[in-house]
Amino acid sequence: MDNHKQHLLDRRAFLRAGAAAAAALAVSPLGLAARADQRAKPNIILIIADDTGWNDVGYHGSEIVTPNIDRLAAQGAELDQFYACPTCSPTRAAIMMGRPPSRYGILGPIAGRSTLAIPSDRGTLASVLGKAGYSTHQIGKWHLGLRPEVGPTSYGFDTSYGYLHGQIDQYTHAYKNGDISWHRNGQFIQEEGHATDLLAAEAVKLVENSTADKPFFLYTAFSVPHYPVQEPEEWTAPYKGKIANHDRLIYAASMTHMDHAIGRIIKAVENKGISEETLIVFISDNGAQDDWIARHNEYENRHGPYEVLGDNRPLRDWKGSLYEGGIRVPAAAFWPGKIGRSKVRQAAHAMDLMPTLAAVGGASIPAAMEVEGIDLLPFIIDGHEPVERTIYWNTGRQLAVRRGDWKLIRNSGRPDQGESELYNVIDDPLERNELSAEKITLTTQLRELLANQFARDTLPPPE
Repeated sequence: MDNHKQHLLDRRAFLRAGAAAAAALAVSPLGLAARADQRAKPNIILIIADDTGWNDVGYHGSEIVTPNIDRLAAQGAELDQFYACPTCSPTRAAIMMGRPPSRYGILGPIAGRSTLAIPSDRGTLASVLGKAGYSTHQIGKWHLGLRPEVGPTSYGFDTSYGYLHGQIDQYTHAYKNGDISWHRNGQFIQEEGHATDLLAAEAVKLVENSTADKPFFLYTAFSVPHYPVQEPEEWTAPYKGKIANHDRLIYAASMTHMDHAIGRIIKAVENKGISEETLIVFISDNGAQDDWIARHNEYENRHGPYEVLGDNRPLRDWKGSLYEGGIRVPAAAFWPGKIGRSKVRQAAHAMDLMPTLAAVGGASIPAAMEVEGIDLLPFIIDGHEPVERTIYWNTGRQLAVRRGDWKLIRNSGRPDQGESELYNVIDDPLERNELSAEKITLTTQLRELLANQFARDTLPPPE
């Protein structure tokens, strides 16, 4: 058989395998309902850290002390191959919509005076759970629409508290250009206190005030350790003499402060006596940022520069990149009595949280949402072996697709331009061995898969 015919057979087999796997993993409302019949609807707490790197949690060997996050991973399911998008807004869009955010033209952070927002006519994770009988509450960072009219309560949340933008001063709660962002239910308010403490107190209050007759979905998105990092002596003192670099020390204090806040939420669940009726999921929204210099008079030049922030080691690169350091993040699922101690090796993505949490809550997903994520419960609860699936990213500057053990990066905003890089991220998670020249057929197949994914995207509107 000549090489051309063999290539065609290989390509067709590759694409057939992809279609079969997609069909096997498709979200079925009937399947979700059947699963819900087997268990009572639990409370759901989703905790999102902002810019936490792979080596910024204690259970990955970091010098940073994070006992509560470590407990979630040690006593629950550590999601060892969990992917986010490389920046904030895209990950949050993936969580809410269950699809790659590029389907909606969200390729990077929604910033400045942008009017971009997630669509309001398809449904979201919050609206789906709300229709399934949940009370739904958003706390902290939104970053999926910068105006109150496209805030959380427009997308299925009963209540919201926190900030609309992608970053804030931890004490003034203002955005980098001075815009007011701190709000309650879309009404701007002024409050005193560190954002970490305020968000934790709100989450604790919601847990304490919950009632047994109605499960709750609590989406808690912290503002840290994203810059500007500002921490009082209470949190910096334990690291003095242990971390030499001042900027890294404040970053570490920020992580430990957030970890303590997470511990307060866990304690509130325990004190309420609802631990076995509550699923807690922790993730970071992307990999860590290495440094930061204020631009265009951000925060009136009161903060930074920071020469050292997060740590993604041993993974490659930083926030904003499609190498593993930018997108592979710490993640864990904790549900006493339901989730055993395990390290889940299934490749997972932030978009999977939508169908997974819908399955937990026995919710039906509208067909209009066109969900592309998969239900992770078989891997988290039932211990199923990993299956091959496709994960796709588009940042506008880079494209990437992971299929099975392989990841193809295209260093361009278009699949027909730029250089290709191919890595086996199981054998080579540090992405040191670029294999596109050796694996020509596989590279070609993955480039075709990438092009097919790209064709489904929506170009972002002009600003």
